[in-house]
Amino acid sequence: MSPDVTVRYFAGARAAAGVETEDRTAATLADLVRQIADAHGPRLEKVLTACSFLVDGQQARDPGLALAPGTVVDVLPPFAGG
Repeated sequence: MSPDVTVRYFAGARAAAGVETEDRTAATLADLVRQIADAHGPRLEKVLTACSFLVDGQQARDPGLALAPGTVVDVLPPFAGG
């Protein structure tokens, strides 16, 4: 059985997903990204291509990263600022 993961969306990712947080079941980061893109449609899918991901507070670049039960994944789009 795959672990339950909490996904937290920020800024443009939150707007595209239409939710602030949600729980998902996914074994790897790639599985999770594919699942949330499919669930929330092309707008979020486009945003995800520019996002970075924090897994339990650590930047994650490996799509094959295994997600343990209780993992929190933050979806962070690029931030504008000055």
